[in-house]
Formats: sequence, C-alpha cells, structure tokens
Amino acid sequence: MSSKPMNDEEVISEMNKMVAFIKQEAMEKSREIKVKADEEFAIEKAKLVKQEQQAIDAQYEKKRKGAEVGQKIAQSTLTNKSRLKLLHRREEHLQDLFNTARNSLSQLSSDEGRYVQFLQGVIVQGYLQLLEPNVIVYSRETDLEVAKKAAGAAAEQYKEISGREMSFDVQPTLSNDGAGGVKMISGTGRITLDNTLDERLRLLEERMLPEIRHDLFGINENRRFYT
Repeated sequence: MSSKPMNDEEVISEMNKMVAFIKQEAMEKSREIKVKADEEFAIEKAKLVKQEQQAIDAQYEKKRKGAEVGQKIAQSTLTNKSRLKLLHRREEHLQDLFNTARNSLSQLSSDEGRYVQFLQGVIVQGYLQLLEPNVIVYSRETDLEVAKKAAGAAAEQYKEISGREMSFDVQPTLSNDGAGGVKMISGTGRITLDNTLDERLRLLEERMLPEIRHDLFGINENRRFYT
C-alpha cells in the first residue's frame, strides 16, 4: 500500500501542528520550571527569613543577657560600695568608742588613790603568775614613786597569799606617752608580762569586739556560724 504524497498545504498543516505541539510542550515545561522555581524560591525565602529571625532573636537575647549582667554588676558594685561605706562608718564609730576609753584610762593615773590600788592589783597578779623570788617592775618615769609604793604593798599581799618572800626592783623605763600600768619580767629574764593600761585595753578590745559590735549594730547577717 503506498501513501499519497502530501501537497504543500498538508505539509504546512502538519508542520503547524508539530510547531503547536512543541510550543505547547515548551509552555507546559516552562510552567513546570516556573512553579518549581517559585516553590524553591519560597522555601529558600522562608529559610532565609527564619535564619535572619533566629539571628535577630539570638542578637536580642545576647543583648538582653548582656544588659542583665551589666545591671547585676552595677547593682553588686553599688551594694558592695554601700556595705564598705557602712563598715567604714561602723569602724570609725568603734574607734571613737575605743579612743574615749583610752582617754578615760589616761585620767586614771591622775587619781593617785585609785591608781595605786590598780597598780597593786596588777602587780600581785604578775607576782602570782611568775612565782619567782626576784621580779623587775618597769613603770613610767612619772609613776616611779607610785609604782614603788604599789609594788611594796603587792609584795606583802603576795606573801600573805603564797607564803613566799618577794624581792622586786622598780625601773622607770616605760614611755610617759603611755596611759600607765607596768611591765614585769622574772629575775631569770625568761618571762615577761605586759600589764600596761594600753595592753590591757587592747586585749579587752579584741575579746569584747564581737559583743560590742553585736550590742551596737545587731546581728551580722553575713555571719553563718557562732561559737
């Protein structure tokens, strides 16, 4: 069976059909590509938007935390400064209190009767602590005569208590700038006792300081343990 040759019109018609088919295919392919491109664009856009949003959120969170840290540091610094200022004021108050006590002590030596009685008491204590037959008593130069009188009376009192004789020598070697009192050394030179008013006040300050602070300022909130 032989096919009939197409004339020109038929050839043109067939070509137009092929062109239309190819064009239709191309348009459909183009739509597919466009749809796919739009989808990929939308996905990439959403991805980029999300990344930027996360970056902005992270940056905001970092700034927020930085601001919180800065605020806490500033608050802590202010609190520490206030605490240090309060402690400094309290220390000044304590020093004023101790200075008042020192001034009162310095007036003790002006009352000879009370001062002799005080010296006799601390010297007797020294004799009983040393328990040696020979003791050197150091006093201020301004107290030499009063110290001799007190040391003699203390030796008699020591004999009544211990039944032992006491030989003493009073030497005016202490500074007149001190509040008074005496230092004592055993005859062998091995034991020294400091019974000056300045030293006794210093020891009293150390022992009584916690109690004085409690009485003046109340309980220390930062202290966890009490003995």
